[in-house]
Amino acid sequence: MKATFYIARNPAVAARKFDGEMMIMSCRDSTLFTLDEIGTTIWESANGLVSLAEIVASNICTDFDVQYERALLDAEAFAEALAERGIVLISSDPIPYSDLIVGLPA
Repeated sequence: MKATFYIARNPAVAARKFDGEMMIMSCRDSTLFTLDEIGTTIWESANGLVSLAEIVASNICTDFDVQYERALLDAEAFAEALAERGIVLISSDPIPYSDLIVGLPA
């Protein structure tokens, strides 16, 4: 298992929730992604201040019938895939909102 990391939604992406699923448009190439219920829960919880491990323990394991270790491995892979597409940011330290808006186009 990897060291704990924090994830934050990239404020430069467009996202809307429809019928419990999140629709996200990548700012890099305008690709549209649809997240299922678990992906939506992770996305909505990704505020940069709560670790992914805490999100899994507090939200995923309590709302869905999944084992913590398996859920954490899946969540890590999911977060890394989103980060590769610029949809979320990952850090080993908390990510304050002020750090997210630095460097965004005016």
